Amino acid sequence: MPLSQGFAPVVKELHIVIGSIAIGVNAVAGLYGAWRWWRVKPRTVWFWRLVRAGQAFVVIEAVFGGVLDLTDHKAPWLHVLYGLLPLLVAFLAEQLRIASAQMVLDTRGFESSAAVGELPPDEQRSVVTATLRREVGVMTLSALVVVGLLARAAATG
Repeated sequence: MPLSQGFAPVVKELHIVIGSIAIGVNAVAGLYGAWRWWRVKPRTVWFWRLVRAGQAFVVIEAVFGGVLDLTDHKAPWLHVLYGLLPLLVAFLAEQLRIASAQMVLDTRGFESSAAVGELPPDEQRSVVTATLRREVGVMTLSALVVVGLLARAAATG
């Protein structure tokens, strides 16, 4: 029996388990982020830990899927598509998150973050809160989209 046939079932089981964990962690991150966003309490370490853990599980899931593909355990193309799209969604969300601060500054008519430093403390906090809230909103939506895509990947696998 070739080595690839011996460990392919184990890799497939791990792929399923990690996929389930990825769905769960991203769902918790999305729901917790939505709650924090709605309450206008964007400063939370646990939200960011959940988002990063969800992203890590998506990457690990994709690696196991790639290993399965290399061992001639071919999945339907829709499964592969729905399995890889979360990587793209996470990447694009990170780009939007990075741009969030500039979007808030532009919306409020500031040239740079240095201009915010000249504001009274209450107004500075308002700008920072708006920036953090936008970041949480972007990453919350990303996590929820990832949940939908991974659930669809599981359904097509």
